Amino acid sequence: MTNGFVVRSLEEVRFWSRIMKEHSLFLKLGFRSEDTQLIQEANGFYAIFENIENKSHAYTFDVDPAVIKRFNEEVHQAVSHIWVFKRKVLGLILTCKLPGANNFPLLVDHVSREANYFRNRLAELNTGRLEPLPDAIIDENVFFLRIMADHAKFISHLLDPSERKLIEQANNFSQEFDQLLFQARDLESMRPQSQTLPLLDQFLDQNRVSVKSLRDFKKTARELIEACRIKSIIHPLLADHVFREAEHFLFIIDMFEHSLTGKPVPKMHPMD
Repeated sequence: MTNGFVVRSLEEVRFWSRIMKEHSLFLKLGFRSEDTQLIQEANGFYAIFENIENKSHAYTFDVDPAVIKRFNEEVHQAVSHIWVFKRKVLGLILTCKLPGANNFPLLVDHVSREANYFRNRLAELNTGRLEPLPDAIIDENVFFLRIMADHAKFISHLLDPSERKLIEQANNFSQEFDQLLFQARDLESMRPQSQTLPLLDQFLDQNRVSVKSLRDFKKTARELIEACRIKSIIHPLLADHVFREAEHFLFIIDMFEHSLTGKPVPKMHPMD
């Protein structure tokens, strides 16, 4: 294992442990006051991932790779547990066991998909079995395009119904990313013949344009929410949360672009 393994591992854990911590808070806020057991479990996961996040920032990039491998295993176990929790909550909602709660089923499924993604990434890093670049480009984009499409839907449904213009914009982004996701899945099903440099390069360029637009929309929405200038039930932290995930996706696109064509990319993760 090399320093690259340590850097990649710590960057992933620093980003995703904060995301998992915030998922715990958002789920808790959506439970009913009588759901004391679920609230307690969510609080427990918040504490677990806050501790993981703090530990990840305490490590430096020159730490022994064996230490990080053990840390990844510890994090993997925690992520597996929160994934089980999220799927349990989804089951309760879909069987009408939590009437009146405020967590959308799609949101709970969404956060469980992110947990599964994080868990798989940790396993890949520890085994050294990362996907070949052409496969990674398609698979990562399929995953993140769906995440972005979900975000647009959540924003639309959490804005006050009177915010007609913003809802229209969010719905347009939802349709745009649904179309991009369909295109990505078409490219996926055409593998390996579709994995030519020109097609993959165009694929990344097209997605980047749309993700930047959505990122900017999220940034504006976050600023409006923080300034209390629009009507919504969107928590300010949720607005920042979805903005950071768009930034993360853009960083991944840029890294793929560099690996594919040698074009320059940012020197560090935008969240660092």
